[in-house]
Amino acid sequence: MNKQIQPATWRCGRFLFDFSKRKRPLVMGILNATPDSFSDGGKFIDAGNAVAQAERMIKDGVDIIDIGGESTRPGATPVALQEELDRVLPVISVLKDCGVALSIDTYKAETMRQALHAGVDCVNDIWALRQDGAVNAVLESSDCGIVLMHMQCDPSTMQFNPQYADLIAEVMLFLKERTDVLLAQGVDHERIAIDPGFGFGKSLTHNLQMLAEFDAFSELGYPVLAGMSRKSMLGKITGREADERLAPSIAGALMAADRHAKIVRVHDVPETVDALKLWEAVQA
Repeated sequence: MNKQIQPATWRCGRFLFDFSKRKRPLVMGILNATPDSFSDGGKFIDAGNAVAQAERMIKDGVDIIDIGGESTRPGATPVALQEELDRVLPVISVLKDCGVALSIDTYKAETMRQALHAGVDCVNDIWALRQDGAVNAVLESSDCGIVLMHMQCDPSTMQFNPQYADLIAEVMLFLKERTDVLLAQGVDHERIAIDPGFGFGKSLTHNLQMLAEFDAFSELGYPVLAGMSRKSMLGKITGREADERLAPSIAGALMAADRHAKIVRVHDVPETVDALKLWEAVQA
């Protein structure tokens, strides 16, 4: 395997994360303002409940809060633009000065644009800015962080027998192509992070291979995000339902940290933060 290229910093809007000063990954807490997310759908559709959950995550040591108004689980039904905006903008309005970075989890250009205007620091896009207008939306912000994810097909079809000739090489090639698009448009390298996309067009075998070889993605020279929290891959291994997958979720985060993940996206913030603090304490 080639030598890993460790990014020094990640510019995320108002925040500059310096990886030379910390060993453990950033913890991105998931805040689903949706009625139908696979794990916690409906719990935080009310803006007040969403803000209260965000405040708990902040208290528990979260670095970034990822706010989403549309479920992208396998087979999810797309949400109209205005409905998505109605779900996320009130939450962003309250949290914009909360002291931690805010991310918008969306593939819609107009949602990106309005969320950035409202105060978020990062765009996290499962489509890697391939939807109409998405690249232009992030170009309008001079410093927002950008997370580009790999997905085969789309959420409605991605789990219909996904196939790869060479999984790691194909995912890396896709991510390089998408990052190169942004670089060619003048986006600063330090604003970009990448996500190989656990569960997005991958079988259990593919997901396990990606985790085993996760450090390969660092060869691209960007911070790499690992998002396995409560996903079905963990349920297939343990036999546990989504809300019973705390232990394997933490194990996955630690395994990703061992393989140079710089960001872990999780539902269970306090438990993950504590586990990573212990992991960090024993690093050379």
